[in-house]
Amino acid sequence: MLKLTQADFAVRRLELARKMGAHSIAIIATNAVSYRNSDVDYKYRADSSFYYLTGFPEPEAIAVIQTFDDADEYEYTLFCRERDPELEIWNGYREGLEGAKSAYHADASYAIDDFNEEVVELLSHAHKVYFRVGHDADFDIRITSIIQQHHLKLSLLQLDPIVDVMRLIKSDKEIGLMKKAAEISALAHTKAMESVRNGMMEYELEAELNYVFGKHGCVPAYGSIVGSGENGCILHYVENNKKIEDGQLVLIDAGCEYEYYASDITRTFPVNGVFSKEQRIIYQLVLDAQLAAIDAVRIGNPYRKPHDIVVRILTQGLLELGLLQGNLEDLIGDEAYRQFYMHGTGHWLGLDVHDVGGYKTKEGPRHYEAGMVVTIEPGIYISPQDTTVPEKWRGIGIRIEDDIVVTSEGPQVLTASVVKEIDHIEALMKSTANK
Repeated sequence: MLKLTQADFAVRRLELARKMGAHSIAIIATNAVSYRNSDVDYKYRADSSFYYLTGFPEPEAIAVIQTFDDADEYEYTLFCRERDPELEIWNGYREGLEGAKSAYHADASYAIDDFNEEVVELLSHAHKVYFRVGHDADFDIRITSIIQQHHLKLSLLQLDPIVDVMRLIKSDKEIGLMKKAAEISALAHTKAMESVRNGMMEYELEAELNYVFGKHGCVPAYGSIVGSGENGCILHYVENNKKIEDGQLVLIDAGCEYEYYASDITRTFPVNGVFSKEQRIIYQLVLDAQLAAIDAVRIGNPYRKPHDIVVRILTQGLLELGLLQGNLEDLIGDEAYRQFYMHGTGHWLGLDVHDVGGYKTKEGPRHYEAGMVVTIEPGIYISPQDTTVPEKWRGIGIRIEDDIVVTSEGPQVLTASVVKEIDHIEALMKSTANK
C-alpha cells in the first residue's frame, strides 16, 4: 500500500523552515471536531495543511515549527491530547505525548491544554511568527493575545502563502497517491455506467459509487453529483433523489479520497446506452473542447490558456448550431457563452478537491510547472426553461472532467481509464446490457 512516511513529512517541515528563514516560528492548528447533530460527530478529517506538515490525524492538535540561527535546521513541537484510557474506550485510541514523538517524530510534545503556557517560551526565541491569519478568528485572537500579554516583539506574518505554494507542486509520491485515487474513481464511474437502468433512483447510482469507494478503503472527496435529465444542468446538484428515465443523460461528478488525496471525475452518459442526435452533437462539442484544453496543460503555458481554448471552441460550436447568434469575437468578448457555460475550466487538485495555490502571482498569471495537478472540465448546460433555444436542445446538461498532471513530457491524464469517447461509452453500455 502506497503511503507517505514520516520522512516525507520531515522533508516538508525542513522546506518550510528554509522558506521562513532564521529565528522564525510557524504555528498551525488542525480542524476542530464538527458536530452533525446532537451528540453525533461527522467522521473526523485533519486540516489539509496541518496534515501536510505533520501527518498527524487526530483533532485538538497544534504544530509549532521553529528555526534558530540556522534555517537549515528546525525543531518541531506537537501539542496534542494526552492518553486517557477511559475516553479511549468510547472514542478510540490516542497517540498521546509519547506517540507524538515516537510515531510522528516530534522533537517535543505537550498536552494541548498547556499550549498557551508552553508556547510563550518558544515564541520568546523568535523574531517572526507565521500563522494562518484569517483562517480561524478564535485562533487569531488566541495567538495575538498571547503575544500582547507577554509583550513579545514579533513580526506577524501569513503562513498560507508559503505552504500553499509548497502544496501546489506535488512530489512523485503524492502523484502516485492521486493516481491511485483516480483509478478507484474511474472504477466507480465505470460501475455506474454499467449499472444505470431506466426507473432507478439517482441515489441508487450514487450507492454504486460509494460501494466502489468503500471497497477500496476510500471516502468521497466531496458531495457526489448524480444528475439525471435536467438535473444535469444544475452545477452543484447533490440531492440525488429523482427517478432516472429512459432517454435522459446522467451527469456524474464524483471522486474518492485516497490517503487524504482527492480525485475529481465527471462523466455524462445516456441512460439507455445510446446518445440521441442532439445529445451526441453537444457531447462531442464538449469533448472536442476538453481534449484541446488538456493538450494545453504544458509547462510554461499560463493557467488560463485551457479555459481560453474551451471558450473559443464552445462559442464557435454554439454559433454554428444557432444557439448563439452574432460575431465570434464579439460573443467571446461579451461572454455570451455564459448562457450555456458559466464556470471555469478547472482548478488545482490535491489534498483538497479545490486545492490551494493562487492562479495568479505578483508578476502576473501563474504558469504551469511540472508537478502541478489540475482538472479540465468544460461543459454545456441548456436550461429546460431557456425559451431562446429550440425545445429539442433544452434540458441537455453535459460536463466531462479529468485530472491532469503537468510533466516535462506533456499532460498526463490520471483518469484516462474511464471511457469518454461516444463510441466507447455506447460500446461499454451495450456490452453490459447484453449480459
